[in-house]
Amino acid sequence: MTATLTPPAPVPAPPLTRRGGRARETVLFLIGLALIALHVLDDNVLQPQPGTSPGDHVASTVVPLGLLGLAAWAYPRLRRGWRGTVGLISGVLGIAGGIEGFHYTREVGPSGDDFTGLLSLAAGVLLLGLGAVTLWRTRRTEGSRWWRYPRRALLGVAGALVALAILGPIGLGYVTTHTGRAVVPPNHLGVPYEDVKFNTGDGLELEGWYVPSSNGAAVIAFPGRNGPQAKTRMLARHGYGVLLFDRRGEGKSEGEPNAWGWGGDADIKAAIAYLQRRSDVDPGRIGGIGLSVGGEMMIEAAAETDELAAVVSEGAGARSTTEDMDQDDPALGKWTLGLAMSAFKTAAVAVSSNQAPPANLKDLAAKVEQPMLLIAAPVKGVGEKLNRGYAQAAGDSATLWEIPESNHVGGLDARPEEYERRVIGFFDEALLP
Repeated sequence: MTATLTPPAPVPAPPLTRRGGRARETVLFLIGLALIALHVLDDNVLQPQPGTSPGDHVASTVVPLGLLGLAAWAYPRLRRGWRGTVGLISGVLGIAGGIEGFHYTREVGPSGDDFTGLLSLAAGVLLLGLGAVTLWRTRRTEGSRWWRYPRRALLGVAGALVALAILGPIGLGYVTTHTGRAVVPPNHLGVPYEDVKFNTGDGLELEGWYVPSSNGAAVIAFPGRNGPQAKTRMLARHGYGVLLFDRRGEGKSEGEPNAWGWGGDADIKAAIAYLQRRSDVDPGRIGGIGLSVGGEMMIEAAAETDELAAVVSEGAGARSTTEDMDQDDPALGKWTLGLAMSAFKTAAVAVSSNQAPPANLKDLAAKVEQPMLLIAAPVKGVGEKLNRGYAQAAGDSATLWEIPESNHVGGLDARPEEYERRVIGFFDEALLP
């Protein structure tokens, strides 16, 4: 008697989804992507920020739409957990894209592309939930549990690393180039001032306040109209004119925000040109005091024009990968996870702002010939130790003052009398006859 062996029937794959199968899952995914794509088009093409045009948004339009199109094409063709993973990634990015609409709706009420931004936020939540459900329903249930559970743990760790190294920095890069201070802050100057407007070289109208000069010299206090107010009061007590204004994309100024300050040197150059036209200011006696990212912008502006006669930079740090890699972080974090986080953040900022990363501040500092006072809080872990390299690169033109007990841009609070003596003394020597 001959026995005939028949191959075992294949084990059916677990259901792709319940109550509707893959088709319903795919439809929901595509709806979510469509809402995100609608916001991308609305934000960049249909309703760009005042002072900008669709032609200024090529990268921030083409790259996201290309990625969304690729995800839409690939999703129905992916197997099992990959669909859930793509859903989670799309959800995170959709939420990041919608934060802009939520921010401005909360601050001043919805307008313009805020409505599609809120739709993008809702789509992100939908895709996040869809991804989680898909991963759960398509999880492996066959085989030994002694392998299944460690495998799930490893996949969870890998997912967390991807979120930390890639998704988080990309989302941060997008949000920080699409949200800024929405309103003009309360005025606590306590001195006479004027409401002023002036235009940048790339056609944006900026608005701010100007405290007239009584000694023929003026200082640009940057950025914004909130942080520099205490420095403005200090300078005004000594007769200096002070110009503080909403940088591009914030308050009442046109343009798009950029929390990293990329392109902000154009705002400072426009402020210099405005002050040079004023009758109370000697065009050769214009200085600048920059706080945090404003300090970085002052270094860049001083490197590019000698019309800024003296610079105080407080709290400058890193603004792109080249400076991040100059920091004294432990080698493991710096050249592995740290490098990945910085590279993806810088790439996201570049795409979202439609501009290439700026030059390294150390290279720019080497070009500064004007007097420059660098103020840093070196123990707060926000990159201010980099000022040592900036001072070394600048050479004799720079003076570095470190305040170990200071918070970020908190020198005036930490040492008020010494701060005023040093800063006013610096400007008196550089700007007064």
